[in-house]
Amino acid sequence: MQKNNQFNLGPAEQHYHIEHDPDDLWSDSRVIVNVGPTHPAMHGALRMVAKMNGETIEKSYCEFGFTHRAKEKLGENRTYHQFVVYTDRLNYCSALLNNVTYAMSVERLLGVQVPERATWIRMICAELARIIDHFICIGISAVDLGAFSFFLYGFHQREEAYTLIERLCGARLTTSYTRIGGLMYDAPEGWEKDVKSWTERTLKVLTEMDNLLTGNKIWHQRTKGVGVFNKEDCLKYSFTGPSARAAGIDFDLRRDQPMMFYKDIEFDVPVAQNGDVFDRYLVRLEEIKQSLAIIRQCCDRLKPGPIWSEDKRVRIPEKELVHNSMEGLIHHFKFFMTGFDVPQGEAYTTMEAANGELGFYIVSKGGPKAHRMRIRGPSVYHFQALSPMAEGEKLADMVATLGSINVIAGELDR
Repeated sequence: MQKNNQFNLGPAEQHYHIEHDPDDLWSDSRVIVNVGPTHPAMHGALRMVAKMNGETIEKSYCEFGFTHRAKEKLGENRTYHQFVVYTDRLNYCSALLNNVTYAMSVERLLGVQVPERATWIRMICAELARIIDHFICIGISAVDLGAFSFFLYGFHQREEAYTLIERLCGARLTTSYTRIGGLMYDAPEGWEKDVKSWTERTLKVLTEMDNLLTGNKIWHQRTKGVGVFNKEDCLKYSFTGPSARAAGIDFDLRRDQPMMFYKDIEFDVPVAQNGDVFDRYLVRLEEIKQSLAIIRQCCDRLKPGPIWSEDKRVRIPEKELVHNSMEGLIHHFKFFMTGFDVPQGEAYTTMEAANGELGFYIVSKGGPKAHRMRIRGPSVYHFQALSPMAEGEKLADMVATLGSINVIAGELDR
């Protein structure tokens, strides 16, 4: 019962009535919303604390560290060979790229040259991983905004790519395929032909996906002008990869600091200007087409040959030698139990990974383990920008923004 705008409160509520005037309860509509770390839209164990005014984010801050696994410290307490398996768990959407980049960094310290065939296979693996990562990014981002059918097209092609990778190393997601100085296994006979066939089918599917979503009016309304981060902001936050190129930064390590045989391959670097969710989508869609073209060229140039460097420091002895000679058995035992020694020095090797610059910085004081290891993952820089990108936007637009920068928790919490 109410008289003269005063509430009749029970004894248990009278203290509240004395401390707070009921009319003040409605004077401010702002609320604090905790998004994550287990919310499905956060794409991993990430957290945003947002001050909401209705559906608009007025202020926010982001936290990570919920899946911290001490990857860099593990790199200092495992032999160089043992650490290969840990690189898979950084960006697990494109594990092969992590494998290749890490192996190149240790090889630079050792001065080891990888055989030509191994390099071409590594390039194919890197581009396969890039395509898989982009399919996951644009597909799941579309699901977040309600475009579920689009995801299914890319899902099918991604599963076929995993099957091709499985034929290489027996694994689909966490591959551990590279070795220091070579590869785990050679590609099976006829593998490159199957890869080329897959690229042709995927290009047709990609055209269907493009027709399905790129011109969709609802997709435009949900992505154009959303999560804008211009060129100047991207430079301040050290953006790299598709998110930087979507804002007009024309930089790609494969072209501008070529490694492996990328200088001998023809491909374009797609660049947009608006730096919004839609342009990040477009850049990734075009990058899939370019990666398909790179893979076809690599398959055409793949010739028979060794996949291991003959440097005895890193070459794992053949099983026949291990089983039939004392020297081979000793070498095998020492390699896996104590590792191989790397000379003193330091090396930083970068690669144009699926979401930006991935780098491994290794300091060696001699011995089989790194003295110091640091990993430069693009997700760290992109996640820092989520709050300034999302402030002033709707909560639903924050979900679209996060999906477009493709933060991977395993790479963020390393």
